[in-house]
Amino acid sequence: MKHTRSNESNAGRPDVLAELMALRAMSVAQLREKWEALFDAPAPNGSRGNLELRLGYRIQELALGGLGRETRRTLDVLAEEVAAGKLGGLVSDPRKPAPGTKLVREWEGEEHVVTVLADGFEWRGRRFRSLSAAVRAITGVNWNGWRFFGLDRTGGVK
Repeated sequence: MKHTRSNESNAGRPDVLAELMALRAMSVAQLREKWEALFDAPAPNGSRGNLELRLGYRIQELALGGLGRETRRTLDVLAEEVAAGKLGGLVSDPRKPAPGTKLVREWEGEEHVVTVLADGFEWRGRRFRSLSAAVRAITGVNWNGWRFFGLDRTGGVK
């Protein structure tokens, strides 16, 4: 039994809720049957809770749509980085300007220049993992580093 995504004008939210609620009343054998119907594959050996959780996600995915293209791309990149053993270097912030970029801001009558590095930021010879940490060193208080330098969510100037 193949399932397809409902059209957007008739997403069937009450039906989805009823289907999700029905999972709680099903036996493990019924959950396994439901799995085979929704995934076209045998159910994995797992706990009842795991089956309910994954079936619940699948029901919503089929009725309301799955992950967006950009989210899937990000997850693929993360999976590749983990597989390559690059833990901690996960997808960089899209707001971050290219390495070598100089961020300049006057603060209390003094010009401050923060250099963007591949793995962080540098101000007056000190390295920081985040722009906010560099700004904290400049101002002495917690600031959003992007906002302090007038950068918007895409890395452009506001």
